Amino acid sequence: MAHPVASALREPLVDGDKTLHDVTSDICAPLETKTTGAWYIGFLISSAALLIGVVMVTHQIWTGIGTWGLNRTVGWAWDITNFVFWVGIGHAGTLISAILLLFRQRWRTGVNRAAEAMTIFAVMCAGVFPLIHMGRPWLAYWMFPYPNTRGPLWLNFRSALLWDVFAVGTYFVVSAVFWYFGMIPDLATVRDRAKGIRRKIYGFLSFGWTGSGRTWSRYEMVYLLLAGLAAPLVFSVHTVVSFDFATSVLPGWHSTIFPPYFVVGAIFSGFAMVLTLMIVARRTMRLQDYITTRHLDAMCKVTLATACIVSLAYLTEAFVAWYSANLSEQYAFLNRARGPFSTHFWTMVFCNVALPQLFWFRRVRTNPLAIFFIAILINVGMWLERFNIIVISLHRDFLPSSWSSYSPTYVEVGTFVGSLGLFFTCFFIFCRFLPVIALGEVKGVLRYARREKDHE
Repeated sequence: MAHPVASALREPLVDGDKTLHDVTSDICAPLETKTTGAWYIGFLISSAALLIGVVMVTHQIWTGIGTWGLNRTVGWAWDITNFVFWVGIGHAGTLISAILLLFRQRWRTGVNRAAEAMTIFAVMCAGVFPLIHMGRPWLAYWMFPYPNTRGPLWLNFRSALLWDVFAVGTYFVVSAVFWYFGMIPDLATVRDRAKGIRRKIYGFLSFGWTGSGRTWSRYEMVYLLLAGLAAPLVFSVHTVVSFDFATSVLPGWHSTIFPPYFVVGAIFSGFAMVLTLMIVARRTMRLQDYITTRHLDAMCKVTLATACIVSLAYLTEAFVAWYSANLSEQYAFLNRARGPFSTHFWTMVFCNVALPQLFWFRRVRTNPLAIFFIAILINVGMWLERFNIIVISLHRDFLPSSWSSYSPTYVEVGTFVGSLGLFFTCFFIFCRFLPVIALGEVKGVLRYARREKDHE
């Protein structure tokens, strides 16, 4: 008999007492069976949203960024808000993949592959906004120190925006390599089950993987090295993004708390997006045995912990504004809470501070429907947080004569809709043609899936 306390503490990582063959068949099923009508509907909706974004971006490049609702006072608005939002969404993938791997957290195996893919797609969406914000995106290559025949190309390395180029670019490359390298054994498994042209495509993508002991040994060593390389990026990328604001002299921006505040907020929003996607995926793709309540419970706990840290950061901002006795800082904070955009501020507080406290209750942490709606509202709140930081800090300048309001135009809204379309279109394609769950890693934790047999 199993010890009752041990059984209560050890929930299954994989339900259903699966065999190795069962794992392969279940995870490969969405790739090998006929495409469902639900997938087509979702793909068409996301593709339509992407098409709207393409039209809006084409229009603003052809016409100019005067199509936005910006003015002399509010020079950054929806574009940079969306940039910071999407960079933050991509943080959970690297955290789940790299840091939890280094800490030997086995529950990551059910969600790491989709989280890694989410990172790639989110960074792609983030990269669109600084590109079009330049006004002349065809000159984007000027931001790179490349060899040229026009003399040395000197970059302003003191510019925080240039730091974004290198930080986000490095993050994207390392995350993409880490994601693809971890998928090679699974691609070989799909190759061995495929026929015809699919077999040739997956064979090319798997780089001739043989599955020998020597191959696995080298693979695991390189995978750990890549995880060690990617782990510092979780903290460095959004720290660099926060310098866009913290290095300024604008009240509400120049704060030493911004680097850790942005990093924790990014992990917070990233885990909320992972929860949103995986709850839908586990239901529509019949993966409840592999994305279990233990995975949901663990991710909710991380979300709750980061929500508490974000709440502390909000309180710290209020305390610093009061304790500094600086009238400009105090007004900047009061303007958020009582000014024309106060609805945005208090909605943010509700979504990011009050709502996640429901995760203290295990009944909520194991209820997929409740988690789904809470995670969506957390993402809404984190978008509003970036809007509050950027727009509300800008629209009231040092001089009352410079004060101005801001409202987005249909071009800005359409561009954001397009970024959502790009993200979900890529995710739909990923779910249809690549394994959503890491086959090899799930098989490696099967022996931990039984509640009682390990304690008999």
